Amino acid sequence: MPRPRQPGRHRRPEPLAAPQGAPALVLAVPGAPSAAIRSLVEEVVSIARSELSGLDARIGYLDAPGEDEAFPALRDVLAGAGAEEREDGVPAAVVVPLLAGPEPAVLARVAQAVADSGVTAEVTDALGPHPLLAEALHVRLSEAGLARADRARLFTVATAADGIVLVTTGGQEAVSAAGVTGLLLAARLAVPVLAAGLDVDGSVAAVAEQLRASGSTRLALAPCVVGPELPEGLLASAAEQAGCDTCEPLGAYPAVGKLVLAKYTTVLGLAPQAPQSAPAH
Repeated sequence: MPRPRQPGRHRRPEPLAAPQGAPALVLAVPGAPSAAIRSLVEEVVSIARSELSGLDARIGYLDAPGEDEAFPALRDVLAGAGAEEREDGVPAAVVVPLLAGPEPAVLARVAQAVADSGVTAEVTDALGPHPLLAEALHVRLSEAGLARADRARLFTVATAADGIVLVTTGGQEAVSAAGVTGLLLAARLAVPVLAAGLDVDGSVAAVAEQLRASGSTRLALAPCVVGPELPEGLLASAAEQAGCDTCEPLGAYPAVGKLVLAKYTTVLGLAPQAPQSAPAH
C-alpha cells in the first residue's frame, strides 16, 4: 500500500498566483523577428506562466516589421498594457529585456520604447550573470558532445573540449558580466573558461590564442546569448576564425523562463522559491 503523504519540507510548495491587478510582464525581444524567434520567445513565456498562475505575460519586439500582428512592437504592447485599469501607483508593466547579459545599446532602446509608449513601466536588468546560465551552457555543450554531462560518471567524451571561449554580444560590459558566468561554468566543467565579445574586433581570436598558449588543445565556443540578439552568421564566423566547434545558444532552456519570471517577481516584491541550478558533479 502507498504510504500516506506526510507534511513537511519535502512537500512540493504550493504554486504562486499573480496578485489581482498586477502589472503585465512584457518580454522585450531584440533582433530581427522571425517565425523561429517567435516560437522561442513564446516558449520562454510559457515557462514563466507555468511558474506563476494568472500571469499576464506579453511579448514586444524592438525591431517589429511594421504593422505585422505576429510581431507587435514593444511600444505598442506597452501602450496596450497602459490602457487597462490599474490601482494608483501600480505600473502598467514590468519590462524584462530578453538578454543574457547587459547590452547598453539594446537597454537604451528598451528605455526609449517605454518613453515613447507614454505609460509607467519598470525595466529590469538583463538575466545574467547567474548560476542558472552556467547550468544552461553546460547542458548546451554536452548536447553538442563538447562537454561531459556529468563528471562523476565513468565514461569519456572523445570530443570534449579542454578550453571554453564563452562568447557574448554587447561590448566590453557584456564580456565582463559573462566572465562571472564563465567562472561558474569552469567550476562545473573543470576546464578553463574565458569570455570574449562576438562584436569586439579580434576578441574571440585573442581569447582562443590565450587558451591555447596555456595548454588547451581542443577549444569550444559557448554562446552566452539567448538567441534573438545574435546577428545571423556571427557565431559561425567567430567559430571559424577561432578554429573550433560551437554549441547552440541558450534558447528556451527552462532556466531562461525562470529567470525572466524572477526579474518580474522581484519588482513586485513577491517571494517565489529562488530558481536553483543543478549542482556541478
